[in-house]
Amino acid sequence: MQTVNIHEAKTHLSRLIEQAAKGESFVIAKAGRPMVKVVPIDLAEGAVQRTGFMSGHFTTPDDFDRMGSEQIEELFGLGE
Repeated sequence: MQTVNIHEAKTHLSRLIEQAAKGESFVIAKAGRPMVKVVPIDLAEGAVQRTGFMSGHFTTPDDFDRMGSEQIEELFGLGE
């Protein structure tokens, strides 16, 4: 895994990000001491796909858009 110092990372950030996005992780070091590891999001620990992550865990009732309509009508006096 490639290690770059902070100055080099700032100078070549775009190139380094492109490499990381392709799966080539790298470490940024300060005075030779590793500080952070840059990895693509899909490889990061705990990365969660948010869209559709609950798919298949519950269902929506067919009358969802009408649920509670009678109570709402009563509260606002619309049923009279």
